[in-house]
Amino acid sequence: MPSSATAADHIQDLGAYVSASPSSFHAVHEAGRRLDAAGFTRLEELEPWNAEAVQDAAGKFYLIRDGALIAWVTPAGAGPTTGFNILGAHTDSPSFKLKPKPTTGKFGWLQAGVEVYGGPLLNSWLDRELQLAGRLVMLDGTEHLTATGPLLRFPQLAIHLDRAVNDGLVLDKQQHMNPVFGLGDPADSDLLGLLAERVDGATVDAAQIGGYDVVIADTQAPAVFGAKGEFFASGRLDNLSATHAGLAALIAHASGAVPENGPIALLAAFDHEEIGSASRSGACGPVLEDVLVRISEGLGATAGQRRQAFAASFCVSADAGHAVHPNYPERHDPANRPVLNGGPLLKINANQRYATDATGAALWSRLCTDAGIPYQEFVSNNVMPCGSTIGPLTATRLGIRTVDVGVPLLSMHSARELCGVEDPHRLATVTELFFRTACQAPPAF
Repeated sequence: MPSSATAADHIQDLGAYVSASPSSFHAVHEAGRRLDAAGFTRLEELEPWNAEAVQDAAGKFYLIRDGALIAWVTPAGAGPTTGFNILGAHTDSPSFKLKPKPTTGKFGWLQAGVEVYGGPLLNSWLDRELQLAGRLVMLDGTEHLTATGPLLRFPQLAIHLDRAVNDGLVLDKQQHMNPVFGLGDPADSDLLGLLAERVDGATVDAAQIGGYDVVIADTQAPAVFGAKGEFFASGRLDNLSATHAGLAALIAHASGAVPENGPIALLAAFDHEEIGSASRSGACGPVLEDVLVRISEGLGATAGQRRQAFAASFCVSADAGHAVHPNYPERHDPANRPVLNGGPLLKINANQRYATDATGAALWSRLCTDAGIPYQEFVSNNVMPCGSTIGPLTATRLGIRTVDVGVPLLSMHSARELCGVEDPHRLATVTELFFRTACQAPPAF
């Protein structure tokens, strides 16, 4: 999407991206499709990356590792010590993941065996039309994306059978979170067969499925609403709102006049953030460092020059944050209460649950001022435990200075979250500026 896009254009495109991305694997596939259309070249980890592979005439590349994607734009003047300007985000969202032996049921109902993934708001998933989506890996190693469309539902118990439900709903993750998907005898049904039937563009034999990574996703279409059309509701805004902003910004950056001696602009969209990031495609894993090292090597960098490049680099960790809730104001810091459409958040935590420091805060302030957009500061109430992001992980692994930001939400980790229509576009706008801005700080003190 071009940098001249309006907030209305951006929010509609975000809705289209979320709808195409019911799982992390779909999210990187859709991102790859968009990058292909924008003239990017996909690189494979099994192939060598020589100088031509990281700095051709176009200078636009991407790599997919499982549910993670790294994409970058190399300027024409890049050399061994050129720094990286990184927008870090994640592709996964809180949900439920399909267990082994997934076809279950009783009393004439067919049910799916699922395990809680991350920290979803359980009650928000009740009484919705849901789908299964993810990847199937065949015995021969080939992989296929699958998405069923509306198939399942977590049915809530009627109030007539639980008169005290409005005094406090208690959901047992094992007993109550078993969605129904049909009627019949589980011995005569095969949920994997349904997944095999819904593979796009291929015929798949369910008996040849050797493994699968399949999650539940809401099927309700994203929507703009509110008295003045100021709200946007959708599943998976945490954190596809940031992944999409980074993707749109990188494509816009690549389509413009890339500064010849500017930084290497890079989008890092990791998987598994919601469960701790400890995987080969998560921020605790080596995927980002692997790519940065190979880019530097392709540009002729020695080990020392690569460290110089890292010292000249900056990471903006973009993940959703909390807007002030009008019904629970006591849960928020009394002085810092972000609102929807007030601009993206600068996220700060004294205990480094967010990686923002004074240098990062100053950079973010300067970028937002230069981009002509407002921003808001977020800090937790002292009695509310603070979540974390990929920011501290990236800073710790690579020593790259990092600042934490994000789009403010209500209903975070709900099956259907809420943001303002202006904020995702503003995040993309400032990210595009960040991608072309040298961010190296002068020597301290």
